[in-house]
Amino acid sequence: MNFDLHCDLLYYLLRKNSKPDDRELGCSLPYLRDGNVKLQVMAIYTATAKNSTAEGIRQSEVFADLLNTDDFFLLDPSNYEADENKDRAGVLASIENASSFCEEDSDLETGFKNLEAIINNTQKVLYIGLTHHTENRFGGGNNSGTGLKEDGKVVLDYISDRKIAIDLSHTSDQLAYDILNYIDQRNYHIPILASHSNYRTIYDKKRNLPDELAKEVIRRKGLIGLNFIRNCVDETDPYKLYEHLQYGLDLGGENSIAFGADFYYCKNYPDPSKLPIFFQEFENATAYEAINKKISENYSVELMEKISHKNALDFIKKL
Repeated sequence: MNFDLHCDLLYYLLRKNSKPDDRELGCSLPYLRDGNVKLQVMAIYTATAKNSTAEGIRQSEVFADLLNTDDFFLLDPSNYEADENKDRAGVLASIENASSFCEEDSDLETGFKNLEAIINNTQKVLYIGLTHHTENRFGGGNNSGTGLKEDGKVVLDYISDRKIAIDLSHTSDQLAYDILNYIDQRNYHIPILASHSNYRTIYDKKRNLPDELAKEVIRRKGLIGLNFIRNCVDETDPYKLYEHLQYGLDLGGENSIAFGADFYYCKNYPDPSKLPIFFQEFENATAYEAINKKISENYSVELMEKISHKNALDFIKKL
């Protein structure tokens, strides 16, 4: 079975007449079933812009609607192997960009009310990323050099006892270091992960983790989700994905590596230079089974099970 830490199906479902079983993105329901995915973490994503919170709350409502169908169930460590869930996909929600609950010109009290509404609708938020590509009121995104801002500290204060993890996949390096330092200074027990990031040493992209940050996530018993997007793997060689996996192991990540494919709707993508977004070998959730076979053959069945689901399961149990 397979657990995946990040996808953007909820954002796609904001489109008029869209359905979860549309084969328009790699994490649609038929691919999840064929890929034996028992957990798909679904990100609530918005850009930092006006009306971002309306989009964020709407996605949490879409998530709630999915739970009222026969196709999905809310995952907890005790139910993912239950007979009644055999043909269903387990899901948990996450937040990709805190602008999903608090806009740039909103007061924080309103923002936290929105966050509580999202948590109420989804029943559980696994993790929150403070930023996306750009800088916002909380800190610097991965295309920024800005660190942790005062409002970002307040968010960390707010979730410090809520059993919600912090995601480093779209932070600037400075923001990531500042988050870790602030957590330590306050003695907070906030879990850390990079839900959909590879390794910068293997492929030099800001979205990938530098060694120091990757080692720190591993040291804190966090997760690093292998990202399948081409410009996070390699521009030309799909099998560099396995070099990222090996590098994570070399850094000591046997108990931290997971899947974080980052499937999203990419048809009619406006920037042709980034196409194809995914290599054909890893363009949908059915790829997990081939990846698992290769890991089993090249390493061991035990390691394959850790990467495919057990590392993520252990992390969720701690929450």
